[in-house]
Amino acid sequence: PADTRDAAQPWPRSAPAPVTDVARLCVCDLLVAQCDPNCCCDPDCSPEEFSLFTACSVPLVTGDSRLCSQKAAVYSLDVEANPPQRIFQLIDRVNPSIFCIRATNYKQALYLRSPEMPTPENFDELLHKFGSSAFSAEPENWKVDTEAPNPPDLNETSRYEFGVPIQTEDAFLRLPSPVVSSWCSDANPAGFLVNQDTKCIRAVSVEKCDRIPALNMLFYTNSSILAVPKSSQTVNVSVQSVVVQSLDGMRTLLKEGKDVLRLPVILGELCLNVVLGVSYHITYTDTGEIREAAAAFVLGAISKETPSVQQSFQISFTQVDTNPVALSGNPGYVVGLPVRAGSRPGEYPFQGELGSSGRCQLSVLPSSAHECLAAQGARAPVLFGHNVLSGCTLRITAAMKCQPLAQTLLDVLKGPDFPEYVASFGNSQAQDVLDWVPITHLLISEQRISATLQSSCQIPVSLRIEVKWTKYGSLVNPQARIVNVTATLTTTTLRQLPPGRERIIPVTSSVVFTDVSAPAEPGYKAWPTLNIKLPFDFFYPFV
Repeated sequence: PADTRDAAQPWPRSAPAPVTDVARLCVCDLLVAQCDPNCCCDPDCSPEEFSLFTACSVPLVTGDSRLCSQKAAVYSLDVEANPPQRIFQLIDRVNPSIFCIRATNYKQALYLRSPEMPTPENFDELLHKFGSSAFSAEPENWKVDTEAPNPPDLNETSRYEFGVPIQTEDAFLRLPSPVVSSWCSDANPAGFLVNQDTKCIRAVSVEKCDRIPALNMLFYTNSSILAVPKSSQTVNVSVQSVVVQSLDGMRTLLKEGKDVLRLPVILGELCLNVVLGVSYHITYTDTGEIREAAAAFVLGAISKETPSVQQSFQISFTQVDTNPVALSGNPGYVVGLPVRAGSRPGEYPFQGELGSSGRCQLSVLPSSAHECLAAQGARAPVLFGHNVLSGCTLRITAAMKCQPLAQTLLDVLKGPDFPEYVASFGNSQAQDVLDWVPITHLLISEQRISATLQSSCQIPVSLRIEVKWTKYGSLVNPQARIVNVTATLTTTTLRQLPPGRERIIPVTSSVVFTDVSAPAEPGYKAWPTLNIKLPFDFFYPFV
C-alpha cells in the first residue's frame, strides 16, 4: 500500500552544524554531564575539580593543520596558585608551509554525509551502485558525461603520464620490491618516469630453482611493453648485457651478452644462471610514448646451503635524442652530490655534458695524489657541502723548462676543460641560462726577490675554490642554492736552479663551502617568503 511505502521512507534530517571553534572542541570529554579527570577542556568541570588536576591530558587543541592561519586553544595548570587553577588561552597560529589552505569555503567537507537508507524503491539502485567489490565514492555531480566524446588531448590511451604503471601484454612491468618485510613482492608495478632502485630477499631452493619464475630471465623479458596505454603497438624488452657473478663475488661481462638467454641449470649441488639483479632502461618520446626497452642482467650461482638470495632491481628513463644528465637535487642541492658545472661555447645554450660527466666537471686533486707530474688525469669531483684540502709535491730540477712546467701544473690544478659556469640549483637545466652562476677567477702572485728577473718565472702552486650558497625558499623546507663561486689561483716565483740541484715545492688545491644565508628575524611570525623554485617537472605534463 502507498501509506506503508511512505512510512518506510526515513525522515529527511539535516546534518548537524560542524564545530570549527577550537574553544568548543574537546577530544578528552568522554563522560556525559560529568568531569573527566585531567581533561582541562571539559566544560562539565568546575574550578574546584580543576584544582585537583595534576596535568592537562590535552594541552593543545587545533583545527585543520593545513590552514594558513588558525586558532589554537592552549590549556595549562597554574600549580603555584592556591588552589591550583586552569589557564585557558586562545592564540593565532601561522602555518609556515608554502602550500596551505587560506579558507574552508566548502562547508560540505566539514562533516560526514549521512548514508542513504535502503527502501523498497531504491534498493535495486543501491545494490547496483555499491554491490560490487569496488565502487566510486564520488558524488553524482562529479561524474563526467561518458556519452560525450573525449577531446583528442584527453584520450587516456594516447600517452603515458608521470607515475602511470607501465603496461604490458599480460599486466604491467614488474619491479619486485619489499613490501611489509624484506621479502620480494612481484606486485610492484614500474611507474612511468619514476626511477626506482630496490633490493629484496627471495627464498630459493637448488632442487626447484629452474621452476621458480623470478629466478629466470624470461620472467623479465617475455612480456612486451605497450608503447602507449591500451594500445596494440608493443615494444620488446631486449637484453642489453649479461654479467655472471661467481660464488666468491667475482663478476665477468659476457661478450655475447646482447640478446642472449641463459636459463637456470642445476649442476650437482649448484644452480647456475640465477637472476641476482635486473636493470631496466626505458627510452621514451616527449609525447609520452615508449620507444625502446632494454634490460641488463646479473646472473649468479647458488649452493645447496643457500636458503635465500638477495635480488636488486633498477629502472631508469631517457628521452629520445637527449643526453641523460644526473641531477644533484630537486631543486636544491643535496649534500654529498656533485656540483654541476658546464661551459657555454656559444651564446646559447650550455653544452649538454654537465656535472656528472668527465668533461667540464668541477674537480680537484684526489687525496691519493703524491707526485704532481704523475697525478695528471686523476681527479676527484667537488661534492656539495664537502670541504676538501688535497695536494701533491713537485720535484724541480735544473733541466726543467719553466713555461711547459707552469702549463703542466695549471692542468694538474684545474683539470681538463675547467668549467665556466656552475648550476645554482641541483636540477638546473642547460637551457635555463639564468640558473647558471659564472665562476670568478682571481690571481694572487707571491713575488720574491730575485737577482736576475730573466732567470725566473711564475708557476701556479695553489688553487682555492670557494662556493657561497644560501638557503632558499620556505623556512620549513629550505633549498640549497649556489650564489657565487670564486677560483683563486696562487702563483710563486721560480728561480733558475744551479746544475745538479733540485727543489721540492708543495702544490695544494682546496674547496670551501660558505653558508651566506641571512638569519631569520627574532620572533618572526609573518608569512614566509614566496621566492621559491619548484622542481622542473612539478607541473608535468602541463607546460
